[in-house]
Amino acid sequence: MHPATAKWYDTRDCVFIEFWVADSKDVKVNFEKTKCVFSCLGGSDNIKHENEIDLFEAIDENESTHKRTGRSVLCYLRKAQPGKPWPRLTKEKAKLSWLSVDFNNWKDWDNDSDEEMGHYDQFSDMMNNMGCDDLDAEDDESGDSDDEKLPDLE
Repeated sequence: MHPATAKWYDTRDCVFIEFWVADSKDVKVNFEKTKCVFSCLGGSDNIKHENEIDLFEAIDENESTHKRTGRSVLCYLRKAQPGKPWPRLTKEKAKLSWLSVDFNNWKDWDNDSDEEMGHYDQFSDMMNNMGCDDLDAEDDESGDSDDEKLPDLE
């Protein structure tokens, strides 16, 4: 078994963990009060991945959820104490080789308003809209400046 590579970040109300496993199958995510357990089969070789994380703080396991895409599994962990920043994901200060901070989404939110950060309903809408329904965009006839016909080579 191999741990899946993962990135994480937190907001006022929740923590996001994205497990990067392409073509995942048999995805299982178990949320407990202070633990998150992820497992799946991934890739064409069906490699077994398993991650067990003792969380920095408690979560509301009933309000936490996950969504599988073709490339990853995104987990939404609802904080039991919203508004309290997590300096790290894990209870222990140990550096895990498979875990890193998602700096693309990380934000110092100490001075942000509550409205600015996403809430559970907004996250649910986002997760529902993450499907691959927009793949037909390639057939768009609107054209692009890159689509102009090039002169023949001599």
